[in-house]
Formats: sequence, structure tokens, C-alpha cells
Amino acid sequence: MKKVAVIMGSDSDLPVVEKAINTLKKYGVPVEVRVLSAHRTPTEAAEFAASARDRGFGAVIAAAGKAAHLAGAIAARTTLPVIGIPVKSSTLDGLDALLSTVQMPSGMPVATVAIDGAENAALLAVQILAVTDEELKEKLDEARRENTRRILVKDAEISKKYQ
Repeated sequence: MKKVAVIMGSDSDLPVVEKAINTLKKYGVPVEVRVLSAHRTPTEAAEFAASARDRGFGAVIAAAGKAAHLAGAIAARTTLPVIGIPVKSSTLDGLDALLSTVQMPSGMPVATVAIDGAENAALLAVQILAVTDEELKEKLDEARRENTRRILVKDAEISKKYQ
């Protein structure tokens, strides 16, 4: 099975990123976690991205706040799918990071999830890997069925209460 890299621009992003790590582990996806900055460790970030495919990665999740250049910097050095997590900062509540992550130039795609949307970033990475991994596809299908069951139980409870 391919691995997923989870990279954060700063260790202060860890509380957000842990949701992605835990979700990947729940699906049995091997994960490697790093702190690499597009601005403070640009050489190391570029080297990581350039070697990621050869090192067995199938996708990269990059989380950063404020200028949030990390996902774009990683995408510039690999053709692997890159998923950006804009992290909420104290200044603009993550809007700055969202705009920085989503506004990539043509030819440099970065899939972007919601501000602090680490769980969805991990699920998207699992879906990408599941294109060629039947076991992951089955786990995703079962999770969707379970989500449906939970909502239908809540629907029945609420409907009964207010009828």
C-alpha cells in the first residue's frame, strides 16, 4: 500500500493535523509526519517533495497557516496529488491560508479542503489511494454505509420526538 505524507509548516499546526493522522491510521494507511516549512526549510521541503514518489508515497497532505505556501511549494516539486489544509491563524481566522492554498497557478493543482479540514484531507487521500486499492475502497464504502445508518437513526429519533 502507498503511504501518505502529512507535512505541517509548523509544530503549532499539530492539533489540526492530528485529525488527518488519526483518520489515515483508522483506514490502515501508512503515514509519515514531518514539519517542513516552505519559507524556513525550503531546500528540505523541496527535496522531500522531489523524492516522495520514489519513497512510496501516493499522496501528500500539506497543512499551513497565514501565507500557507507549503502545499504549492510541495506541488511544484512532485506530480503526486497534493492536498492542502489551510490552518486557522489568529490574524484572519484562516481566510488568508485558504486563499493562499486554493489560488494555485494553472498547471500546479492543489486540492484544498476547508479551513482546519484535516479529516476531509485524510479521507480525500484515502479515496485517491482507493482508486487502485480494493481493500481501501471497501473500507470507504463501509464508512459511508455507517454514516448513512447513523443519520437515519437520528432522523427517526427527531421525527418521533416532534410528531
